[in-house]
Amino acid sequence: MTVPGAQAFRLLLFTGLVLRIVALPLEGTGDVHVWKTWSYAATNGILEMYGVGGTPPVRGIVEWGEVRTTVDYPPGTLAGLAIVGHLYRAIEPAYADTRQLTAAIKLSILLMDVLACALVWRLTGDIAGNTAARVAALYYWLNPAILLGGAFLGYLDAWMAVPILAALVAARSGAGVLCGAALAAALLVKLQAVFAVPLAALLLWHGSRVPVRATATAAAAFLAVAALGLLPFALHGALPNLVQGVGALLRHDMLSGNAANAWWIITWFLRAWYAVPDLGAWAAWTMPTRILGVRRFVELGYPNPRPIGTALLAAAALWAYYRAHLAARRGSLVPLIGAGAFTIQAYFMLSVQVHENHLYLAIPLLAVAAALDPRYRGVAAAISLVMTLNLALFYGLGGDVPPPARTATVLDSTVLLSFAHLAVFAWHSRVLARVTRDLAFMPHSSAV
Repeated sequence: MTVPGAQAFRLLLFTGLVLRIVALPLEGTGDVHVWKTWSYAATNGILEMYGVGGTPPVRGIVEWGEVRTTVDYPPGTLAGLAIVGHLYRAIEPAYADTRQLTAAIKLSILLMDVLACALVWRLTGDIAGNTAARVAALYYWLNPAILLGGAFLGYLDAWMAVPILAALVAARSGAGVLCGAALAAALLVKLQAVFAVPLAALLLWHGSRVPVRATATAAAAFLAVAALGLLPFALHGALPNLVQGVGALLRHDMLSGNAANAWWIITWFLRAWYAVPDLGAWAAWTMPTRILGVRRFVELGYPNPRPIGTALLAAAALWAYYRAHLAARRGSLVPLIGAGAFTIQAYFMLSVQVHENHLYLAIPLLAVAAALDPRYRGVAAAISLVMTLNLALFYGLGGDVPPPARTATVLDSTVLLSFAHLAVFAWHSRVLARVTRDLAFMPHSSAV
């Protein structure tokens, strides 16, 4: 792989920055309007946004103009949006819905992208030096999936990625306190950070001279930061309301939330199968696929998909991390990072109610893995392409540039993408199996 020199490296970084700045005022998805509403409410204080008290707990309603909505993200996200909101209110006291507010929300994503890129560079450099670090940083910074999901569509995944990557850097150096604290901060931003916990724990275990002590201090720091984040809500009598609000994320009534995965294929098949008598075979099998609810799936006589998806994910994660742990005992940390990326993809592919942006965290992990081991490069490129197409086919570039017609490919293009993603998932499994098999029996001196 050709590695750019220092001048070309800086030019490519500048190019990625320009693309992000150009996208700041673009409308993004409907989620951006949710962030705006929450940011407005958060400027008035976040302790009551989930609701306060009640038996059962009252669900809080936040309002902004004619918009009324609930909150289902952890309080770290609300704290971040409160900062954005206060800065915007300082220049626009009326808090009007303007392009400037959109840009303010996205500017926070840009700043987190900068930090995430720096942490990808640091993590890779700590393991394999500056050359590999440049490759990993550019893979993340110029990745079309990262650009589309963050700069253009306005998802907040980079907010979660920064503390996760910080935790991995800390784990690599054996800093248990920093690792645990950063993991707790990530979970206080977005619950999907839970998938990084086993990766950070194994990196800490294998990267520490005294793994038991490092793990214990990490656990203590994790609990301390989590408690500090939740304590104000407990003192305000809003902790049960917070748990109820955030827990709503686990109750979304959908097999797949526009994610190109196995459950989207099942959604397409069932909707088409039951529509044939009314629409005819051709129209039924070629119509655009719509989200199917879990309750409707069960009403049709099928088993509850939630435990099925959870069991499949658990099996995939245990398989990946067990093999990576065996390889790590020979001195290589690459399989652990690869197993982390695989677990994120397994979550996206096998769990229910997954959304189109939930593949995000695999990208920075694959940036590191692909820079360290060329066997990951093809998989990394394929997964990036899948996520890019998944976002683009459903949302285009946001409200300003709508998506293409999904029926231009006759069969819904998102369904075709889901089948292709299944093949990529199988490929990723084979790569992980091969890497862990080879490294598990490699002498210590040969491992990365």
